[in-house]
Amino acid sequence: MLGFLQASSSFEVKDSSGKICIIANLTVAFSVEYKSSGQKEFAHFFLPQNAAVEPQSSCGEGNASHPVLVLGFGAGHSLSLNFSEDADKYQVEELAFHYNLSDATLFHNSTAGEVKRVSHKTTIQAHMGTKYRCISSKHVNMKNVNITFSNVTLEAYLKNGTFSMNETECAEDMVSTTAVVPTTPKQTTSQVPTTSPAPTASPPDPTVGKYNVTGPNGTCVLAYMGLQLNITYLKKDEKMGLDLLNFVPQNTTSSGTCDNTSAFLNLTFEKTRVIFHFALNASAEKFFLQGVNVSTTLPSEAKVPKFEASNNSMSELRATVGNSYKCSAEENLQVTDKALVNVFNVQVQVFKIDGDKFGAVEECQLDENNMLIPIIVGAALAGLVLIVLIAYLIGRKRSHAGYQTI
Repeated sequence: MLGFLQASSSFEVKDSSGKICIIANLTVAFSVEYKSSGQKEFAHFFLPQNAAVEPQSSCGEGNASHPVLVLGFGAGHSLSLNFSEDADKYQVEELAFHYNLSDATLFHNSTAGEVKRVSHKTTIQAHMGTKYRCISSKHVNMKNVNITFSNVTLEAYLKNGTFSMNETECAEDMVSTTAVVPTTPKQTTSQVPTTSPAPTASPPDPTVGKYNVTGPNGTCVLAYMGLQLNITYLKKDEKMGLDLLNFVPQNTTSSGTCDNTSAFLNLTFEKTRVIFHFALNASAEKFFLQGVNVSTTLPSEAKVPKFEASNNSMSELRATVGNSYKCSAEENLQVTDKALVNVFNVQVQVFKIDGDKFGAVEECQLDENNMLIPIIVGAALAGLVLIVLIAYLIGRKRSHAGYQTI
């Protein structure tokens, strides 16, 4: 929800004559993994409203250099969008992020003090003379850093100093989710490129299944959850498709292994496998989901039918050893910018399990927020009733003023 609340920021790059060559309106969210006293921590923050265009920004000089937008913020942090052109298109050829681990306002108790740099090629591109537009979230995963763009409108190589009236829409916005009659558990949806999408129906929530892994000392993973795989893929006609797959518990096989510090839960349904890698933070006595690996076969219309994705720098489903993690709300586990693993009504416990029963429950933040809302509303209503009652009593008392008992 914070992503929607965060306002977009607008930036411009000008050449020496004052002519604008780059305009960018965008919202950017960062998630950075770092070390604190030997433990893994995560900093989550947005590109602030007061971020500034740095002097390193440039409109480029012909073939000698290309346009670049450098946004600086905080204590030595910067985000760079390096543009290039190829025939009739321009693109963000490289995205680079510098972050200063000595900034205690973002990286609390960080044990490192250096400035680190990560970079990545992107799929942000548009036709020359058009603006790039992408309302949907676009995720860029780099080592120890995840960057999420949303509500993006940008254009480079501007001719008239303003956005073009024409636009190139991103692939994520072009994906539609037309309803499919659920004759099988697997539902494939496709893009409707020339007309507005028809009203869509949300896919049904997956059925909750019970899965466990047994190790040398008994049960080491105990998990209840509904599992859904969400993959965006390129079709043979160069358009985008969306593949949704609900795991059916009675047709899902589970296996896994575990030792004292790590545990793997492997779930296989039809031609799809999802592997959950749990790890132990011994010093904090916490277990957490460190990684997810996905492999599946996409519909026949996919340009590349075999799909594999992995993310081994996660920190989800975290709870104290001996307790269980529980979340009734849907949680989206970001594997890559093309793959999500969605879990529903999840409850999981790893390593220290008494028989086949969950320990004390640690609620997720989403559930706590959902519980907090009715409490706040109830308190507000109670306060309103109290104010009305007090006003009534005061008014009633004043109505007798000026009269004497006979």
